[in-house]
Amino acid sequence: MNTPFHPATGQAWLFSDDLNTDLLAPGRYMKLPIAEIARHCLESVEPRFAAEVRPGDILFAGRNFGAGSSREQAAEVLRHMGIACVVAQSFSGIFYRNAFNLGLPLLVCDQAPTVAPGAPVACDLDSATVHDHRSGRVLACVAPPVHLIAMVRAGGLVPHLAHRLAAQRAAPTT
Repeated sequence: MNTPFHPATGQAWLFSDDLNTDLLAPGRYMKLPIAEIARHCLESVEPRFAAEVRPGDILFAGRNFGAGSSREQAAEVLRHMGIACVVAQSFSGIFYRNAFNLGLPLLVCDQAPTVAPGAPVACDLDSATVHDHRSGRVLACVAPPVHLIAMVRAGGLVPHLAHRLAAQRAAPTT
């Protein structure tokens, strides 16, 4: 459970401030399976995103990422698409918790909007850094709380709790 989080390497996707949950998981598709919702992720701000994003890619944004409703599909769709990490100047509180609950790592970074779209980047959750391979810069981020990193390593809240319960059951009683 204490294995290091391997740095995620991919292409940078850059978005602006106030990217809300309805842009990530449009309401008109909420009754459909997550794979169908993913086909429409961010279509109104970047029509090519859903078709061109690749597992390991990293999404960068400005302030207030994930504002809006509490729909956890907004985080789930990014995880389903293989987004390795979301790096933003700030996150909506509900989105922040939903993402970690689903095993999607987030990093708060004041310099997130300075990464060039399409740049090869790597995020290291353990060191809370982003390596911009195009510019050679290393961006310092706010380290997530240890218990949230543990949830990401486990694959989300439910697997994390299952692991903890199994460990408790296996522990000798006195």
